[in-house]
Amino acid sequence: MTIDSKLYRKKLSFLGKFSLIMIIFLLLIALIVPFFLPYTPDAIDLDNRFSPISTEHFLGTDHLGRDIFTRLIFGARISLFSVGVILVCVMFLGISIGGIAGFFGGKIDKFIMRLCDLFLSLPTIVLSLFLVGILGAGLENVMLAIALTHWAWYARIIRSIVLGLKHREFVLLSQVYGASNWQIFKRNMLTPILTQCFVLATMDIGHIMLHIAGLSFLGLGVQPPQAEWGVMLSDSKDYVFSNPELLLYPGLALFIAVALFNMLGDSLRDYFDCDSNIIH
Repeated sequence: MTIDSKLYRKKLSFLGKFSLIMIIFLLLIALIVPFFLPYTPDAIDLDNRFSPISTEHFLGTDHLGRDIFTRLIFGARISLFSVGVILVCVMFLGISIGGIAGFFGGKIDKFIMRLCDLFLSLPTIVLSLFLVGILGAGLENVMLAIALTHWAWYARIIRSIVLGLKHREFVLLSQVYGASNWQIFKRNMLTPILTQCFVLATMDIGHIMLHIAGLSFLGLGVQPPQAEWGVMLSDSKDYVFSNPELLLYPGLALFIAVALFNMLGDSLRDYFDCDSNIIH
C-alpha cells in the first residue's frame, strides 16, 4: 500500500471555501440575530402595511404590517432546523437498513433492495405529497414524509460500501479474532460510510429545503402565520403585481441558501472522490 503525499495537499476548491464560509455566516445569522431583533415575526401592524425600506424596517413590511426582515431570519431558522432533523433521520435509516442489507446479504438483501427500488421508482415530491395527505398537514408530518421518501438512496449507497469492504483482509482478520458483527461494522466500515453520508447529506440539503418550502407553499407544511420561506411566498402571491418585493425576498433567500449548499456539496464530492484514490 502506497500513499501519494502530494494528493494529501489537495485543498477544497475556491467555490467550496466560499460556500462554506457563507453557510457558516447564514447559520450564525439564524442562531444569533433573532435575539436582537426589535420585532416578533407574527406581530401584525395594519397601520404599517406595505411600508417601504426604512431604518425601522430594513426590508419593509408585508400585507399585514409584519417586518419582512424578521420573518426571513426566523424562516431561515425553521428551514435549517427542519433540514437538520430530516437528514439525521434519513442517515439513521440509510445506515441501519443499508448496513444490514450489505452485511448479511441473501434474502434479507434482496428484500431490502426491492423495497429500495420501489421507493426510488417514484418521484420523491409525489410520494411526499401522498404521505402528507395520509398523515395530515403540519411541519412534523412533512419532516416525517420527506425522511421516509429519501432513505432508499442512502441505503443503496451504504450497501455498496459495505459489500466492497466486507471481504477485505482486515475485515476477515477481525472475524478470525472473534470480533462481533457490530464491532466489525463500527471499526472497519463506519468511517467510510459516515464520510459518504456527509457528502450525500450536503448535496441533499438544498433539495430538501425546496421540498419543505414547496409543501408549505401548498399549505401542507408550516402553517400560517408562522414565518417560513414557503409560507411567505404563498402569502405574497396575491401581491405579485402590486408589491413584487414580497415574493422577491423569500424567493431570493431560498435561492441563495440552496445554491450555497449545492456548491458545497459538489466541492466536497470532488474532494472526497479524489481522496478515495490516494491509497492504492
